[in-house]
Amino acid sequence: MRDVCADFEVELVEFNGEDDHVHLLVRYPPKVQLSKLVNSLKGVSSRRLRQEHEEHVGRYLWGGRFWSGSYFAGSCDGAPLTVVREYVEQQQRPI
Repeated sequence: MRDVCADFEVELVEFNGEDDHVHLLVRYPPKVQLSKLVNSLKGVSSRRLRQEHEEHVGRYLWGGRFWSGSYFAGSCDGAPLTVVREYVEQQQRPI
């Protein structure tokens, strides 16, 4: 995730998740198209997970895909970063 973010000149501030989704807190410049960043994050992570954990990935596929086609993005401008970071850190780690 960090390498993909670096390719987009995006700072990955926090990364965590739960059994069925992940949370990324990123700081990105206005020139970054969020949909392209998300698609790249999903594509690269899916390929890596399939390569490194092929025997386990099958049970997590959504119609042959590792990630669903959707995502949620929210803005936290104005919220103290410590509050957002605490929320992300309190999430369970992905399996």
